[in-house]
Amino acid sequence: MPPSARAEPGNVVTLNVGGQLFQTTPQTLALAGPDSILSSLASSLPSSSSVPFIDRDPDLFAALLSLLRTGRIPSRATAAFDHDDLLAEARFYALHPLFLSSLSSHALFDAFALRRSLLLPLPGRDACSSLAPSPLDASLLVAHGGKVSSFDPSLRRRATVLTPLPAVDSLLALGPLAAAGAADFPGLHLLDLGHPGGPVRHVLRWCPHPSAPAAAVQAIGSSPDLLFCSFESCRRNASAILAFDLTTFQPVTEIARREIYGAELDSAIPATKLQWVPGSNLLMAAGSHGGPSGLLGDIRLWDVRSGEAIWELKEKHNCFADVTVSDGLSAMFKVGINSGEVFMADMRKLSSEEPWICIGDGRRPATGKKEGGGCRIESYGRHVFCSRGGDVEMWTEVVMGCWRRGEEGLESERVMRRNLMGGTKDGGGKKINMLGFGGNRMVVARQEEQWVEVWESSPRS
Repeated sequence: MPPSARAEPGNVVTLNVGGQLFQTTPQTLALAGPDSILSSLASSLPSSSSVPFIDRDPDLFAALLSLLRTGRIPSRATAAFDHDDLLAEARFYALHPLFLSSLSSHALFDAFALRRSLLLPLPGRDACSSLAPSPLDASLLVAHGGKVSSFDPSLRRRATVLTPLPAVDSLLALGPLAAAGAADFPGLHLLDLGHPGGPVRHVLRWCPHPSAPAAAVQAIGSSPDLLFCSFESCRRNASAILAFDLTTFQPVTEIARREIYGAELDSAIPATKLQWVPGSNLLMAAGSHGGPSGLLGDIRLWDVRSGEAIWELKEKHNCFADVTVSDGLSAMFKVGINSGEVFMADMRKLSSEEPWICIGDGRRPATGKKEGGGCRIESYGRHVFCSRGGDVEMWTEVVMGCWRRGEEGLESERVMRRNLMGGTKDGGGKKINMLGFGGNRMVVARQEEQWVEVWESSPRS
């Protein structure tokens, strides 16, 4: 069970904001910073039985509370409120400057105005192997070889540490810490990038059996309360996803455990991509495997509290090259490995046997080659970005002016439109193998390049 689900009654605080009751924990309120009104309430409420009243807008407060819990503003709140109102409300509560910076950066993000603004060189000879932009303050972590370089929010200062890992394949920003893992080296390493005595703070491990060695890391993700890690045994015959408490880093639950029995080689495909979906409180886990029967994929949506998969899809024909979930669009997107087309699945209608709808032109020739090989797809806000060779295309939803009666009442027709990013001088070059987003920035890494590109909505002078 997540920590929030098993919190002691004395560890839950109640606030009355504008006549609406909110419940959270002192730890969440303390994240607002030492000078915040909410932080002072966090220290006084556990010893008080009264419910304090704050005469402010409850809807704006709900958006800010979500910012404290997840590090980001929900997409539905972004569409409903003006960013200036959210920023003014954050200043009233005196939130930490990192949150104010995050709100300011999100206000500047304009997907249609993204242009390449600068290159960030990486020390050494290794190309980028993983990207982790911070959703809080637009800082950036870049893994290259066994090293991790951290860039401050202004991207003017860089610090590099050497990890014990031979190559960092998975990377995630966790406030002052970074979670790093390697596909062929055991343990999830929690790094304190500013510690002079060495970067490793903790090593989290999973052993499929007491006598078996620790497993390697295939993917990392997080929710407001939990850190998720996909492990695979060194013999490639067992896999599982472990959830750790983000405060204590103690294991909370194990889900998605799979083991190979006999000739069933496809029964233990590890998740190589983990993505938390805040709007539905589900964890998306996806992985693919090339075996005797071809390339097979597996996508599951997990209810972490119950440990049950509420939806599963076995990908056989035109398996995904990459997959992502857009919480703002309530949809899942994939790039077909064979066709290279982009497909969408409405998360409100996932009961159908074939949920995917091609949103591309559907006329890509059948060449027999894997046209989608190496393509990457990521969502940010209400936009979906897909790398294709050396370029990036962006998909946005266009609400048509016609309505139809659906299962949930009147629905508008959903149409996705493709836009090419920037002009000719902005794109091109070597193949893009990684995309990352934070604040008003898109970060791009290309194969064999010892630097990363930063695209911004407001070009630097």
